Amino acid sequence: MPVSRSPRRDAKPAPRPRILWPLVLIGLAAVLAVVIAALPASMIRHLLPRTVHAEDFSGSIWHGSAGKISLDTRDVGALEWRLHPAALLGMAATLDLHWVKVGFVVDATVNVDRHGFTAHAVKGGGPIEDLREFGVAPGWRGLAEIDFSELKGDFSKLLAAVGDIRVSNMTSAPIAGDSDLGSYDLHLAEGSVDANGNMAGQLRDTGGPLDLQALIRYSAKDHTGLLSGTLRERPGAPAVLLKQLENLSQLRGRDPQGRIPADLEFAL
Repeated sequence: MPVSRSPRRDAKPAPRPRILWPLVLIGLAAVLAVVIAALPASMIRHLLPRTVHAEDFSGSIWHGSAGKISLDTRDVGALEWRLHPAALLGMAATLDLHWVKVGFVVDATVNVDRHGFTAHAVKGGGPIEDLREFGVAPGWRGLAEIDFSELKGDFSKLLAAVGDIRVSNMTSAPIAGDSDLGSYDLHLAEGSVDANGNMAGQLRDTGGPLDLQALIRYSAKDHTGLLSGTLRERPGAPAVLLKQLENLSQLRGRDPQGRIPADLEFAL
């Protein structure tokens, strides 16, 4: 009598092949890349806050540019971006940004989600006179260099800033008759920005006719800053600067080290 070859009732079913999730994610990223590459750069205007206006678009939403951007009606330059589509799987965006304002250029990598933004490797610089729309007073000139490891905000205010702003070859028509005022470094350490967006940073000179030690405080609510510290002349300072310092010392006096107290309020 032949042996039956029917399957045993207690036999276990063959294991199903596992779904290869990494391949699925790669496929989704590829689809997103194709879709994004097909969208024009002008689509980005629908994602901007109400206070920001952009025009003169070129390229795609993946890799494009806006030739003119304004913030509260102020011209704030042009922007080029390159989007990393894979970040969209996590409901966020990662972009490489290239910002230009006349001769001032800054590059950064920025992560954006519904809570705000975090920028890393923020580097660049240029003439400070090209930043008049941001509060640089007329008559001031010099070259600035920006180097931040982190900038973080929630779209309404800055929440963190770690890095330096260095300015060299500073001159000012109202001060010392356009004579070289030297070079300076504003350092923002961890914790320099509080929960309300107010900032405090250390300002010091890095060479020149003035020996300066100061603290800069900025009020996010009032958009005003206050520089407070002390200064004194160095040997070889221009005669016109020495005269202005002597007039200031008559009003403020000097401490035992010969330093003059200084307070300067400004708006941004």
